[in-house]
Amino acid sequence: MTGQEVKSVRLGHLSLKESFVTVRGTELFLTNAHITPYKQAGEIKNYDPTQPRKLLLRKSEIKHLTGKVRIAGLTLVPIRVYTKKRLLKLEFGLGKGKKKYDKRANITEREVAKQISRN
Repeated sequence: MTGQEVKSVRLGHLSLKESFVTVRGTELFLTNAHITPYKQAGEIKNYDPTQPRKLLLRKSEIKHLTGKVRIAGLTLVPIRVYTKKRLLKLEFGLGKGKKKYDKRANITEREVAKQISRN
């Protein structure tokens, strides 16, 4: 992250909506997190607010997480960003996607709720 991005995140101009953590080789990247440009810094040329940002972790943590992602089919989902002294920290968790039958059950529940509300 650049200094301008860090200042913007500290002001709370970060959206983790639709973001996730990807594994590329032996590195982890925060993808689709939207950081608005820092207004006092002026205009930045060719700035992409949703560009992938490298996460710094220990080798053992990276190996553990990549194993979970590749073998178990889990997804790394960012939960929150906070500051600790002068550092920005990202808290993320392992998530498991829904199965097809779970999705179907939710759709039928929604349809039943709509029909009840109509009557």
